[in-house]
Amino acid sequence: MSRLRFGYFIAPMHRAGVNPTAALHRDLDFVEHLDRLGYDEVFIGEHHSAGSEIISSPEVFIAAAASRAPRITFGTGVVSLSYHNPLWAADRIVLLDHLTRGRIVFGVGPGSLPTDSMMIGLNPTETRELLEENLDIIVRLLDGEAVTAKTATHELVDARLQLRPYNPNGIPISVAAVASPTGPRLAGRHGLGLLSIGATLTAEGFDALAHHWNVMEERAAAYGKTVDRDRWSLVGLFHIAETEEQAFREVEHGLVEWSRYFAKVAAFPQMAVETGNVEEVIAFINNSGMGVIGTPEQARAQVQRLWKQSNGFGSMLLMGHDWATPEATNRSAQLFAEEVFPHFQGQAQPTLDAAERAAEVRDGHNQGQLAAIQHMTAKYQQELKDVQS
Repeated sequence: MSRLRFGYFIAPMHRAGVNPTAALHRDLDFVEHLDRLGYDEVFIGEHHSAGSEIISSPEVFIAAAASRAPRITFGTGVVSLSYHNPLWAADRIVLLDHLTRGRIVFGVGPGSLPTDSMMIGLNPTETRELLEENLDIIVRLLDGEAVTAKTATHELVDARLQLRPYNPNGIPISVAAVASPTGPRLAGRHGLGLLSIGATLTAEGFDALAHHWNVMEERAAAYGKTVDRDRWSLVGLFHIAETEEQAFREVEHGLVEWSRYFAKVAAFPQMAVETGNVEEVIAFINNSGMGVIGTPEQARAQVQRLWKQSNGFGSMLLMGHDWATPEATNRSAQLFAEEVFPHFQGQAQPTLDAAERAAEVRDGHNQGQLAAIQHMTAKYQQELKDVQS
């Protein structure tokens, strides 16, 4: 496998009632911050209701962010494919692919907020069925085919794209997976990437990561496709600070509000913990395997655990949230880049080895330095004597 990548999965998550304009521009600033820190990827979500996840079009947001973050690869995290005409969804992603010069991953899913799909008359079963139909159409369109098809919501007649993707190898597609086998099943069937969201828990002995990968491999074999661990992204929760106590204090800012959202509003039972006690929510996140509120050392241990549990993956995405103030959140992202990245990207050990080698020979070199100082001091004293004489 290639170098482990790191990134953020930004739904985004903001407390209902805050200034939405300021929140969106803060998201843009944060993406720019991540680009400077050396993060590899940023995924942007699509939501239309409930007042907390307020980006309705990841494509529009990415277009605004791409010029401010010229190095990062952007992903849609995710386009709720069941809500859209598949032809126009494919057409928009190709346009975005060209605008970013190929820095796009097309993340797709059925849509996670019931209040979104209800507004267009779809129930959760229908959205998953439509995802399967629309994804099949989009794969064919991006491969350059002309498609005639009829779904429950749209009809295509000899439909085709007027642009080819920016890169010759096309646009990478990743399918979201939470609890059901829908995502890994479709990713395996088409040989696509996978976004495992909330699958880092180890509660009740259920290994969601192994389940996701096993379903992918089984479906890929059934359809004569191959799947690549390098295109598997895990999404987890982190907030780190210099000390555990500091991290705990910082998340008092918004952690309980976040937990209430998942317990009372979003259909995401894996993250739901019904309590108004910040200590209990911290304990739930840290003890369930869902994430880390703590130190860089604890974050490294979490990534290492996930690597071992999964047998390897391509990227670790930190889920965006407003647990802490923007300043503390920025610092957490910085600490992660400085203290966690190097241990998984091959950069930590060479510097540690160099420091150890330097320490081992320090005494000898130190004596040489002292001798050089004494030599030059004596030389200067002799020069003074020569002048005086």
